[in-house]
Amino acid sequence: MTETNTKSSPFLKWGLFIAVVIIVFLLGLLATSIVERRSESITRLLPKNELSEFEPRNEVWGENYPREFESYLRTLDTNFQSRYAGSGTVDYLERFPELVILWAGYAFSQEYNQGRGHAWAIEDIRNILRTGGVEKSPQPSTCWTCKGPDVPRLISLIGPEKFYNQKWIDLGADVVNPIGCQDCHEPNTMNLRITRPALAEAMRKQGREPESFTHQEMRSLVCAQCHVEYYFAKDPKSYLVFPWANGFSADSMEKYYDEIEFSDWTHKLSRAPMLKGQHPDYELYRTGIHAARGVACADCHMPYKIEGGVKFSDHHIQSPLNNIANSCQVCHRQSEEQLLADVYERQDRVLEVRRIAEKSLAKVHLEAKAAWDNGASEEEMSTVLKLIRHAQWRWDWVAAANSVGFHSPVEALRVLSTSIQKSEQASALINQILVKKNVPIPVPLPDFSTKEKAQKLIGLNMDSLRMDKNELLQKLVPEWDKKAQQRQGTLKKYSLSVK
Repeated sequence: MTETNTKSSPFLKWGLFIAVVIIVFLLGLLATSIVERRSESITRLLPKNELSEFEPRNEVWGENYPREFESYLRTLDTNFQSRYAGSGTVDYLERFPELVILWAGYAFSQEYNQGRGHAWAIEDIRNILRTGGVEKSPQPSTCWTCKGPDVPRLISLIGPEKFYNQKWIDLGADVVNPIGCQDCHEPNTMNLRITRPALAEAMRKQGREPESFTHQEMRSLVCAQCHVEYYFAKDPKSYLVFPWANGFSADSMEKYYDEIEFSDWTHKLSRAPMLKGQHPDYELYRTGIHAARGVACADCHMPYKIEGGVKFSDHHIQSPLNNIANSCQVCHRQSEEQLLADVYERQDRVLEVRRIAEKSLAKVHLEAKAAWDNGASEEEMSTVLKLIRHAQWRWDWVAAANSVGFHSPVEALRVLSTSIQKSEQASALINQILVKKNVPIPVPLPDFSTKEKAQKLIGLNMDSLRMDKNELLQKLVPEWDKKAQQRQGTLKKYSLSVK
């Protein structure tokens, strides 16, 4: 017995020695990994550049925060397309020609495309027909407000009132950097901040100061600087205002606009005083289940990522449907296939009702024109025009928001239903007027089945508009970029070179 133990003991000792070496090696690897991760986390907080209060160049911020900047550059990617939206260019007037009739007399009837990623903001506003050309550029400089970090810089220099009270074309050389870092972040601490006066002013009217919001609230409010309904006040001229005095719903904003007797334009066919919904994503979201559960915009559109020892928000701001695992499945345990099917089911239903509303609105605008053409009076048409105004506003409150109603499908369907109801009420009143004028009903409607036919019907000279825009792009845009480069010392065209 003693002899056996003596013979086996060397093997036992060697076994223990090897085991200890392996354990020490593994602990060393673990310690090294922890140190590396800790070093990455600390190094990330050591900026390479000292950022000024209103540094507009995203690439300068990117040297301090390369992970965020590289993910931001992914907003240049225009390849993702869901069933109804995505990052690619979609001509909505081509897809839904009724919209041309709905916006007759307003610039949206010329061109209306699906928005691309944030990095395209400057190029797209320069190119869109709605901003006009050298000769036909009616838009105020307020239209630049949401397009990039040069805007807070300019507002800090000249004040909001002077910034708004210019023409869009006059600031072409001053607003050249697309939506980015300084729009949402304080440069020294990287804390989220509100840089657009309109949001701060709207919140103060509700008794909230920007400093009172929690970090989670700010993860939606920085988006609400732009993804909201707004209007250009008459006095001060073109001053940007959010119509939230009565609340965030379509009904409360409609009441607000009626009380101040505001309209964006007079419809060319029906002569109704119209309201143009912008993109009330924040307001629609506020009525939905995600807002009720405390989910912020960034939770879905900018989910957290971990690289090495660093946790950061993914600045590839995009549809959650292109990132279901990191967005939806953080909370929801269903499969990607089931979650996608759930989204599409709700969007299908919203679009079905929205299309009924669009067709009904196009029809009633043309019927109203027939009534005017056959001698209808202002008194006879007053109720009709108010119904048309309200019907289109309610449709646009849903249609202009992104997500095809998914931010709040129940509210979206309710609002669209009231839009259809008011359109049908207006149509019934018009028929009564036409009967009194001995006009056979229903009145025949012209063909507006394509964008081209609809634009010709409302009297648009598209060739002239395109020529004017091309003159601006060929003549003024190179001058704008040259002046900007001289002022900033650098003016980069971003490219999608990261993976």
